[in-house]
Amino acid sequence: MSDAVPIPAEGPLLALDPGEKTIGVAVSNAERTVITPVETVRRKKFTADAARILALFDEFNCTGLVIGWPINMDGSVGPRAQSARALGTNLKRLRDLPIHYQDERLSSDKAEDRLRAAGKKRDEIERVIDAHAAAIILEDAVEALRA
Repeated sequence: MSDAVPIPAEGPLLALDPGEKTIGVAVSNAERTVITPVETVRRKKFTADAARILALFDEFNCTGLVIGWPINMDGSVGPRAQSARALGTNLKRLRDLPIHYQDERLSSDKAEDRLRAAGKKRDEIERVIDAHAAAIILEDAVEALRA
């Protein structure tokens, strides 16, 4: 699912894994071949969250934004998906960004599996899982955008 402004074919992308308390952030390189977890933003007020997201967007010279869209396993849209959509809508009010909403079902599970396989301990996983989930969302989005 995308908004009216399409994601450019080239350039770095910033991805968000929006949750109730945190927003995981990941970025790709310009060629979109390397994806890196960046940080986990602790949610405060929208103004502060948006300022941090847009600062990261600018810092990495991004050309588009990918937002994880947590639709239900049956494909229906619930409150979490509506909240993610609202985040994108509100960010677009501040800046006309190209936004792509990416199905993020099971992204946190995949991120946890990868971190466990890398030998990370539970407390470390909890600190970085949101950014790693954002990286998985971005990997999936890059594939979808190439298709």
